[in-house]
Amino acid sequence: MARINSRQVEAFRAMMLTGSVTEAAKLIAVTQPAVSRLLRDFQALLKMKLFERRGSGLVPTAAATALYMEVERSFVGLERITAAAEEIRSRRTGTLRIAALPALSNGYLPRLAGGFLKERPNLNLSFFGVISPIVVDWVLNHQCDIGFAEVPIAHSGLPCVRLPAPARVAILPAEHRLAAKETLQPRDFEGETFVSLTAGSTGRHLIDQAFNRDDVRRVLRVETSLSEIMCGLVSSGLGVAICDPFTAREFEGRGVVVRPFLPRIDFEFAAVFPPQRSPSPVALDLVEAMRQALSEVNGHPSCKTDAVDRRTSLRT
Repeated sequence: MARINSRQVEAFRAMMLTGSVTEAAKLIAVTQPAVSRLLRDFQALLKMKLFERRGSGLVPTAAATALYMEVERSFVGLERITAAAEEIRSRRTGTLRIAALPALSNGYLPRLAGGFLKERPNLNLSFFGVISPIVVDWVLNHQCDIGFAEVPIAHSGLPCVRLPAPARVAILPAEHRLAAKETLQPRDFEGETFVSLTAGSTGRHLIDQAFNRDDVRRVLRVETSLSEIMCGLVSSGLGVAICDPFTAREFEGRGVVVRPFLPRIDFEFAAVFPPQRSPSPVALDLVEAMRQALSEVNGHPSCKTDAVDRRTSLRT
């Protein structure tokens, strides 16, 4: 059998949809004689009668109806491909896989990601909350499209974008004596039971450094790697702590009072991307949305051109 011409199939489909040679010609933007010729050649090629003349018009045969079902499946498939391409261009399709450290994944980032998805109804999300070393490992092994991990990033070759760093805050049990102060400093914590981050962590080093400079003695009874545990312990009335602002705000009003702390200790983190490939455009869109949200809150200028659009040279 000779090869079927795509224009013949288009003419056949247009005729089945409109029921008229005139309307079929308008649908595929050709002349009526051209449609008649395409249909005649198509029937000859298939050796199948597709239309019968009744009065001044053409009526599809049972064979034409059966064939049309197959043709329509093909056209629907092509239309889906076209729609998918448009969705990819507009960054609204597929699944975005995110891994984020607990400080972000316990409330702040899910809310931001939820709003991000509402604007992209055909985008799906896989979201994992894990500690920073696991975030880096999963991104490094291409298990996620984007990760959010505390700085410094353990793997120096991993493409990343630093995000505006908010200040860590002091957290206190409700009704604590220090809650009467608007801003807290190291000397305010003299003799207080203190919940610390795990020894050896970047955050622990920075916090201890601030207290050691003023020679402040705290009662270090508990240490933990997770800020949620820290906030839970503080809410019990056990002691006070210095915490990332994201987790602190999730616990504010739940037995925890949040106050600014000076000197400022930034909570630094970055978005990280799989190596050896360009970052996902939708992942970069999410980073920019997060950058803008953090900049509005923290008073940092947005640096989209410098930090996000350099897609081929993202580094810490």
